[in-house]
Amino acid sequence: MKAIKVTLRKRPLENNKVSLYLDFYPPIVDPQSGQKKRRDYLGLHIFANPKTHTEKEFNRICLLKAESIRNQKEIEFLNSNFGFYDKFNQKRNFLQYFVEKGRAHSTSDGNRGNWQSAFEHLNIYTGGTCTFADVTPEFCQGFKEYLSRTKSIGRNHRLSANTQLSYFAKLRAALKDAIKERLITADPCIAISNIRAEGSTRVYLTQAEVKKLYQTPCPALPALRIAALFSCLTGLRWSDIEKLTWSEIEETDQSNISLLKYRQKKTGRSEYLPISSQARGILGERQLQSERVFPNLKYSATNNTILKSWVLSAGILKNVTFHCFRHTYATLQLAGGTDIYVISGNLGHSQLKTTEIYTKITNEKKIESADKIKLY
Repeated sequence: MKAIKVTLRKRPLENNKVSLYLDFYPPIVDPQSGQKKRRDYLGLHIFANPKTHTEKEFNRICLLKAESIRNQKEIEFLNSNFGFYDKFNQKRNFLQYFVEKGRAHSTSDGNRGNWQSAFEHLNIYTGGTCTFADVTPEFCQGFKEYLSRTKSIGRNHRLSANTQLSYFAKLRAALKDAIKERLITADPCIAISNIRAEGSTRVYLTQAEVKKLYQTPCPALPALRIAALFSCLTGLRWSDIEKLTWSEIEETDQSNISLLKYRQKKTGRSEYLPISSQARGILGERQLQSERVFPNLKYSATNNTILKSWVLSAGILKNVTFHCFRHTYATLQLAGGTDIYVISGNLGHSQLKTTEIYTKITNEKKIESADKIKLY
């Protein structure tokens, strides 16, 4: 990495004054704005042509102070090794660090797979060798451009914009952790614009389609059918349904309402969710507190195939994944007039804007309904 030279320079001002500033070469990245900069004005003004002893002495003191600041800056760059707290971190294996961060951030099978795929592309981009010293702004920009033109591993199509965004976000997350852990002093990604996301289409089921699924058996894996219907009725994610135990389901004095008390696997937050008698009823008889509600349920390619076959056998031609049942809950609740704040709380969203995505779907349905009644 090229050494940064710090030079004290002067800029003429009006009223016989001169402004003192530091000149950096090559330019440095401002930690506040994330933009590259060559100059840093010190706020020190001296006389352009000092005449009196007082003016000359004033200039001498200001120049000494400015030179002291220049020296300090230069020493800071040398001691920090141009972005590192110590020399050891420059040589540290960034790819291995990325793998460790992936394990730490993975809260679900889907997220774990996302980190793994991001690593595989990073590994290809670097040729399998990458130290922290290699991760410069140019490196990050290059990885962003690589994602825009590469193909999905094992498939013959390019990465979608949303997939590119997801993989690049993993690099950003790892670098933010590195700053928190004092491995680097500045984020090399900070000045790089993010990848623009595409508007994704959320697949959901209509009320009639949910009823079709209820009426259609799934002999290959009955527990999968019950879990899917339970998600439609409650909005729970796969990760929370899979680990759900009977101790997290509390019966209440109201015969038509039970209460879920569980901790979200994705966020780690404790949630309290009332569930209907139908949602409780499809679960069957209560078992031991420590037992899982869906003991035979696990994520696998085989179970995904069973899910698609079951949906197809119900006469539904949509490309349905398990997460679609959560979308179904949110969309049907909105369409039924449930307050969006209530839905947001039931889904466990930390921000309302996450729930507002579903209002777009229901608005589209309103537009469609406007053309249902015709005069001619």
